Amino acid sequence: MDSGTPATEADANWRAARALVMRYGWNAVSYQVLNPGMRHWFSRGRDAVVGYATWAKVRVVAGAPVCAAERLPAAADEFERHAFDAGERVLYVAAGARMERRFADRDDHSLVYVGSQPVWDPREWRDVVRRKASLRAQLNRARNKGVAVGEWPPDRAQDAPELVAVLQDWLAHRGLPPLHFLTTPDLLGNLRDRRTFVATRMGRAIAYLIATPIPARQGWLIEAWPRTRDAPNGTTHLLVHAAMCALGDADARYVTLGIAPLSEHGESHDQPEPAWLRWTLRWVRAHGRRFYNFRGLEAFKASLQPAAWEPLYAIADGPQFTLRHLRAVAGVFSGGSPALFLGRALLHAATAEMRSRFRSRRG
Repeated sequence: MDSGTPATEADANWRAARALVMRYGWNAVSYQVLNPGMRHWFSRGRDAVVGYATWAKVRVVAGAPVCAAERLPAAADEFERHAFDAGERVLYVAAGARMERRFADRDDHSLVYVGSQPVWDPREWRDVVRRKASLRAQLNRARNKGVAVGEWPPDRAQDAPELVAVLQDWLAHRGLPPLHFLTTPDLLGNLRDRRTFVATRMGRAIAYLIATPIPARQGWLIEAWPRTRDAPNGTTHLLVHAAMCALGDADARYVTLGIAPLSEHGESHDQPEPAWLRWTLRWVRAHGRRFYNFRGLEAFKASLQPAAWEPLYAIADGPQFTLRHLRAVAGVFSGGSPALFLGRALLHAATAEMRSRFRSRRG
């Protein structure tokens, strides 16, 4: 069943979804089914929940059904039947190993590699830093500029004006307008189960990091790390360092910085992709830097010396991944028409470039 629209019913369903996430959340994006804009479907026994958004009659799912591991096949089948009865298709995005094992050998679903996520055991983080001089150098660059990091409790961090200001500054100078779905930038209104680390300099917040729980793996997803333009080099590394140390000291066993889209690390599946899709993904990786720096993001995550890279997939409920599926992904991430979003992105990029040229001429 889908969550209802009345406020009281929506609140009750959100609480029910949270209870399932805090008990069974295994995928790195499992907690993100609680983010703004997600619809919720519950199994008949209400022992499984799916978080999804719909575009072009395709239900784009955040990862996988959240439920006990042994219930995953039945929950996925029930959800897909519900979608079919409503005249809709299903596409799982950022699906991990459990879903890959379920569908890899089936000819009624298709898998597409979409990227990899770096993972660490945070209890080993201090040893990583001791072994890697380049990491220590980045941490010292920020410290030498007077950057300090501390953890803020949820009641202080939630909707804190100084953190909102950091986010606004960061969004104003991104290559893309704000994204949605699994990349919703504004998480400051829901910090109940999250941990927030804040970098300050001369008494002013210049960056922050939000860690989101992955309960079934005793782990955390480092979900967001916006920074102001004047934050010194090494600030983000210092935030990650503080978070890793704190999470490891709390006996967390697993941390990921989330997907590096189209990453060249960790690709393991051998299923053929349609030629048009393979060409499209290669073109995006090669030429999309103006809007999203895929290589830069991957290089930053790799510089933190992950213990492993886990491949992630998009899994479509049909024998072929189609243009319809790709449009649905673009639609839910853009929060509307992909064409309009592209137009806004081009305008955003042109404006940012003009500002940069103006500043360089003045300098």
